[in-house]
Amino acid sequence: MTQELQFIPFKSRTDKGWAQAWALYEKSFPDCERWRAEDYDRAFGDSHFEADGIWRGGEFIGILFNWHAGSYRYLEHLAISPALRGQNMGSQALAAFCQKVGRVILEIDPPVDDISRRRRHFYERLGFVVNPYDYIHPSFRKPFTPHKLVLMSYPSAITYEEARGFADFVRERVLRYSEHENPVLPKLP
Repeated sequence: MTQELQFIPFKSRTDKGWAQAWALYEKSFPDCERWRAEDYDRAFGDSHFEADGIWRGGEFIGILFNWHAGSYRYLEHLAISPALRGQNMGSQALAAFCQKVGRVILEIDPPVDDISRRRRHFYERLGFVVNPYDYIHPSFRKPFTPHKLVLMSYPSAITYEEARGFADFVRERVLRYSEHENPVLPKLP
């Protein structure tokens, strides 16, 4: 019998599993897409932010960090422990999350190589759609290097106005926990 996945929010860096979550986070995302550890201390107090450990019974499976942003959730970081990849854990976790929260927006790298194309297809298989808007995101850490990302949404496409609202939310709420002091990106024309 398969145990159901549980999403257990971290409230501080001293919580059970945070060390495993942090190690996975550092392995899974490049520097420009990661916050500093101390930035999480501030973010844990933000009612819009939720950093979940994904568990199966007592086994740590992965992380899912997201933001409550009005009528949707912004899925900022999702990673599964390397030992469990290829076992459908990412699909199960993301499907359960989407079923629980409804509308979701996330960002991916443009699909230009095998890894980025597989990532896009992973999300498409779970019901996400690519949105056609030009979207430039700043890095979270210095040196700030803007990079193009693709907006995907679940269960359907978002309007241009929703995409602009999403960019505003990231710039005004999420980036306050990065090294930025006065971010001007992301922004849609």
